[in-house]
Amino acid sequence: MPLEPLRFAVLGAVRVFRGDAELELGGPQERAFLALLLVAAGRPVAVSEIVDVLWGAAPPRSAVNVVRRHVGSLRRLLEPGLAARAEGRRLVRDAGGYRLVTDGDSSDLLRFRALREEGRRIADRSPAQALELLDEALSLWRGPLAAGIPAQARAHPAFDAVDRELPAAVRQAAEVALRAGRPDAVLAELRQAAARHPLDEPLQAGLLLALAAAGHRSEALAAYEAVRARLAEELGIDPGGELRDARDTVLHGVRETAAGASGESSGGVSEGAGADGSLAHAPSGGAVSEGAGADGSVAPAPASSAPPSPSVLLPPAQLPHGITAFTGRDAELDEVFALSGADGSGPGTVVISAIGGMAGVGKTTLAVHWAHRVADRFPDGQLYVNLRGFDPSGAVLDPGEAVRGFLGALGVPPERVPHGVDAQAALYRSVLTGRRVLVVLDNARDTEQVRSLLPGSPGCLTIVTSRDELPGLVAAHGAHSLVLRPFDAVQARAFLVRRLGAERVAAEPRAADEISELCAGLPLALACVAARAAGHPHFPLAAVAAELRDAHGSLDAFVRSDASVDVGTVFSWSSRAVSTEAARLFRLLALHPGPDLSLPAAAALAGLPVRRARPLLAELTGLHLVTEHSPGRYAFHDLLRAHAGELVHERHTEADRAAALNRLHHHYLHTAHAADRLLAPNADPLPPPPAPEGVRPEPLADDDRALAWLSAEHAVLLAVVEAAAASGQPVQERLACQLAWSLEPFFDRRGHWHDGLAVQRTALDAARRLADPGLEARGLRGLARVEGRLGLHSRSVPRLERALELFTELGDDTGRAHTHRSLGWECDQRGDLPGALRHNRFALGLFRTLGDRAAQASVLNSVGWYHAQLGEYRRALTHCFEALTMLQELGDRYGQAATWDSIAYAHHHLGRHPHALLGYRNALALLRDLGVPYVEADILVRVGDTHLATGDHDGARTAWRQALVLLRGLNHPDAERVEALLDARDGHAGAV
Repeated sequence: MPLEPLRFAVLGAVRVFRGDAELELGGPQERAFLALLLVAAGRPVAVSEIVDVLWGAAPPRSAVNVVRRHVGSLRRLLEPGLAARAEGRRLVRDAGGYRLVTDGDSSDLLRFRALREEGRRIADRSPAQALELLDEALSLWRGPLAAGIPAQARAHPAFDAVDRELPAAVRQAAEVALRAGRPDAVLAELRQAAARHPLDEPLQAGLLLALAAAGHRSEALAAYEAVRARLAEELGIDPGGELRDARDTVLHGVRETAAGASGESSGGVSEGAGADGSLAHAPSGGAVSEGAGADGSVAPAPASSAPPSPSVLLPPAQLPHGITAFTGRDAELDEVFALSGADGSGPGTVVISAIGGMAGVGKTTLAVHWAHRVADRFPDGQLYVNLRGFDPSGAVLDPGEAVRGFLGALGVPPERVPHGVDAQAALYRSVLTGRRVLVVLDNARDTEQVRSLLPGSPGCLTIVTSRDELPGLVAAHGAHSLVLRPFDAVQARAFLVRRLGAERVAAEPRAADEISELCAGLPLALACVAARAAGHPHFPLAAVAAELRDAHGSLDAFVRSDASVDVGTVFSWSSRAVSTEAARLFRLLALHPGPDLSLPAAAALAGLPVRRARPLLAELTGLHLVTEHSPGRYAFHDLLRAHAGELVHERHTEADRAAALNRLHHHYLHTAHAADRLLAPNADPLPPPPAPEGVRPEPLADDDRALAWLSAEHAVLLAVVEAAAASGQPVQERLACQLAWSLEPFFDRRGHWHDGLAVQRTALDAARRLADPGLEARGLRGLARVEGRLGLHSRSVPRLERALELFTELGDDTGRAHTHRSLGWECDQRGDLPGALRHNRFALGLFRTLGDRAAQASVLNSVGWYHAQLGEYRRALTHCFEALTMLQELGDRYGQAATWDSIAYAHHHLGRHPHALLGYRNALALLRDLGVPYVEADILVRVGDTHLATGDHDGARTAWRQALVLLRGLNHPDAERVEALLDARDGHAGAV
């Protein structure tokens, strides 16, 4: 019986598999020998080189004999049954050394190189496909190269050479991601590589460009400043041309690609004070008052109606991709171009156009095409949002969510967003004052939904699409109304010619006309039929028309009143043109409650592995039944979603539908829970129930991956919480609670407190319906925390007190401890420092009893910080050094940074200024690796204070100027405080 094939891994731990079974490789020397052969990648390795790797400068006399024994052992491992002293086929003698025979199917390193080369080869003509290849290549790295072999062996130049291939591959992938319009696709890998290679200027330049293109402009500027400072400190040089050019691109808005169409992906929400919940500070300094994302971050600054400075912001570019095969609508285009005028707007007016018409008639296509044609007339940006006004799931986008997305895209930090839709809309209008911005409000339900999103000053153009003719918008706001009709026979024929070619249509004109008639002139239906016909170029159009004529569908809600044809027939016919599995997936997708979904979510719905779901989605997109509106994100047209919804209720039992939704909800819960553990390792989440069969949570390697996934799924997760809570099924209501609580650290880091408020209210209502005191206590605490962030302390404190009562009654000491921390944060906010210390001491005692070292370490720093705030500096140092030791053992870099800050603060006030500067330096080194610009700026202010206390006025100015650069990059209001410090020292404001 032939042996199963071998697979070798060196991009991470050194491993060998035969089929699915891992082979035992022996001790560290044997692993180092195999690792050297693998990184040689088919090159013969001399015996002297092997000896050098295994023993370094002092090999034993028996070294060559030991190498031969290793050779024999490895040969017998790879080829069982091999005769003694036989060479075999795998490990052969070559050029006086040894060569391991591998190829791209058996070696992860060779596979990595082959994927990189293929990605390079096709990058110019197909960047999206190249990006997939490069992403697969990067996924082959499972850790440090040859992890686990002795350090002396690992230091050999052969390993260093392969090590350098990873950052080069990350740079390559980042460049391709920009070309593909997916700047965030490899952002996590780019951040990690930049942290490991802080002086690699091309890599750092790639990080800046990717951050800016993905909407994280403030972080990009902070990253530049951190690299500049490090280059100056460690090498005594200024940034080179490539890095400076990248900085200039960020500053002046020269972008490689538009970010995605959603407010989150392209909005660039600044991470202001306390937005990074896992390393947060009390308002005046260094305590992490509740661990990661709990209550350790700064309360939001009072919202200001003054717009932030736009000087360092890239203009948003959120328009979806236009359709290259756009055809027809010449008269309508003439009309709208006349409306927008030669300069993009009427003189001194706010121009609003309302495009109305039935579903599937092409309103969005026309609006996006028009917007792209005039986008260059609006240099301050283009905003886009799908309001989901007629979504069959009923998930209409709340105007507040939409306006907050726009504010983020325009660079307003979350802590400056006021509470309440009216106040948010007023700030939005203020930000747009004096700017020329194009706003596309797609799929509006009614005038009321768009009212908050209308600019209030001249220079902007707003395009609104809706099935409703929006008479209120016309009457109250002077909107120009344009109602689209289905294509007439001439337009429909032109549409088919554009999609199928003039020759094919001219050969069968009657069949083409019949197809147009059967599609009722609707562009969406015509696109589905044309995709089917284009996929079978040898099918006569008459056969296509006959198939369509014989098909039956039912989509009564969308039947044209003046047509005898049911458009649902077209969709029913199209869905029957795909495989049985793809048709099942099409039906099940209608159950998804969100605006779009990813491939893994689709796989969970269907209960399939991702590798099986991928080709099924490709079938559906090929026939225009589903659209891939951005790479890896899939959506329905409302008309098709309604049709799929009818089919799923006709052909699937209630139990089938419930099982599919249960798999979907568990997919999101289990992945969000994994993200929660990465972002908030000190929190106390409820473990999710076991995942049903067919559910595979998405792998999240680190907190960067977690944040990227949560950002991409933001709107979906909100919809899933609402849908599960509204299901009326206790199991799903409990799941809604757990999902809501898993999102706490994400909302806190990103400053999405308004979304957090809605989600936590939903969770608390569900917990109360379940009549479960433990869930109610968690719900009270979760809602109180976000209310506290929004300054609603009259609500948050009573909720926390009630939560503490419930946890006490239940004997839940973990719940009590975390609630005491939240109450301590509330005391801090109102200036009650003794109260804050008292609550944190309670929490510390409980955590010690529970044996929770991670939570103990975090709260020890908080106790130390509050002692320092109360002037008890020596007691503060005792607690903080105990915390630091534990945090170092736990590997918690966020906690270490916060604790070094607390230690430095105490030393400063004891007059030990050199010790203080050393502590601050340690904190800053950690923060720069972690990328937390606000907290870095906060500490730099205190560094300046310490320099000033020593009489070093130049050192103080330098630190404050560095802080000011970071705060200006974040558009943070604390910049004014630092400018005042510099003013007092220099005699002039804002010198940088």
